[in-house]
Amino acid sequence: MSPNVRIAIRFLTAKKSSMMMSLACIILGVGLFIVTQATTSGFKNYFIKTILGTDGAVRIQDRMQSSMQSIAAGGNGSPFEIQVQNSRRYIAGIDYPGQLRAMLRTFPNVAAVSEVIHGQATIRSSFKTDAIQVYGIHLDDHLRVSDLGSQIVRGSLLDFRINPGLALLGREMAERLQLKVGDSFQLESEGVTHRYRVGAIYETGIEDVDRVRLYLNMEEARSLLRKPTGASYLQVSLYDRDRAERDAGWMQQALQHSVASWQHREKTWLQVFTALSVSTAITVSVFTVIAALAMFNTLAMVVMEKTKDIAILRSMGYTRQDISRIFLWQAVIVLAIGCAGGCLLGWSVTLAVSRMPLQIRGIFSTDHFIVNYSIWHYVGAVGTAVAFVMFASLLPSRRAARLEPGDIIRGTAQ
Repeated sequence: MSPNVRIAIRFLTAKKSSMMMSLACIILGVGLFIVTQATTSGFKNYFIKTILGTDGAVRIQDRMQSSMQSIAAGGNGSPFEIQVQNSRRYIAGIDYPGQLRAMLRTFPNVAAVSEVIHGQATIRSSFKTDAIQVYGIHLDDHLRVSDLGSQIVRGSLLDFRINPGLALLGREMAERLQLKVGDSFQLESEGVTHRYRVGAIYETGIEDVDRVRLYLNMEEARSLLRKPTGASYLQVSLYDRDRAERDAGWMQQALQHSVASWQHREKTWLQVFTALSVSTAITVSVFTVIAALAMFNTLAMVVMEKTKDIAILRSMGYTRQDISRIFLWQAVIVLAIGCAGGCLLGWSVTLAVSRMPLQIRGIFSTDHFIVNYSIWHYVGAVGTAVAFVMFASLLPSRRAARLEPGDIIRGTAQ
C-alpha cells in the first residue's frame, strides 16, 4: 500500500460519520439504479417478446402503385416530355403471396413466413352476438412465426389441425360469449353463415387481440370470407429482431408492398418504455447527487481541519500532485466500497422483486414482476456514481494542493 493511500485512510477515519453518509447514499443510488433499470427493461423486453410472438417481426401487406405524370422538358409546347413520380397509392391485399414468399427466401435474416387472410364477421353464441375479426392461417406456417403454440390455455392444437370445423378463440372473447372448448357457435360474413366449434382457447395477454381475434384454418376462412385467392398480409419472423427496421426497408423496395417492422408498429409503446427508463434513472440518481454533495462537504471540512498536516507533508517533500491524490484517494475508497455494496444490493433486491406477485393484463400477460439481468445496468449505475462523486471531489482536492506551508504557518492560507 502506497503512503498516499495510507494517509487517505487515516483522513477518512477522522470523518467516519460524514463518510458513512456518503457511503450509504452511494450504495442506495447504485442499488436503486440497478433495480429500476432491471424492472423497466424487463417489462420492455417481455412486451417485445409478446408482440413478436403474436404479430411477428415484420408484416407485409398492401401492394404499392406509383402514379406517373408527364412534364414538358423544354417548357410549354416542347415535344419532349419526362415521366416523374406523382404520388403513391396502396392497393389492399397481396395478389400473389406465393411469389412474395419465394422472394423473401432470398433475405438471409428471414426465418419463416406465414400467409394470413383477414376479414370481419359476426359471431353468435347462445349467450351473445358480437363483432369479431377472422384470421385464416396455415397452422404449421403460423406456428413458425408466432408463439401461438405456447399461448394455448385450454384445449389442444392437435384437434384444430385435423378438424377444419374448429376455431381458436381468445380467452377474453370466450369469456364474454361464455364459450368453452367443444361448444358450437355461428360465424356470419357477407351473408355467409357457417357453424364451428371451439377447438382451443389462447391467451396472448394483449387485450385488443384476445378480445376480437379468431383463428380458422385457411380453407375455412376463404370460404367464409369469400376470398378464394390471395392473402391479406404475410407475417414474417426474423433471426435477428433488431434488424427488422432495416430489413423492412429493403423488402419494401424489392417487393413493392407496404412493409412494417415491429419497431414501427409499436413505436408509441416503445417510446413510453424508454421515457419510463430515463425518468426512473434520473429519479434514483438523486441519491448519487446527495452522495456527491456529502463527499464535497466532507472533503472540504477535512481540508480545513488538516491544514497543519498538509503543511507537514509539503515540508517533507510531498508535491501538490501528492496532496491532491491523497484527497482523491479518499473519494476512490468510498466509491469502491459504495459501488460494490450497491451492486450487491441491486442484485439482491432485483432477485427479490422478480418473485413478487403482480398480475398485468392489457399489453402482455404476467403474474409477477419481470426483470432483466444485464451487465450494462451495473455499468451505468457505477459510471453515474463515479462521475458525480469524483467531480465533486476535484475542487476540495485542488484546494488542498494549492495550500503552501508558509501560508499555513502564518495563518494566511485560503
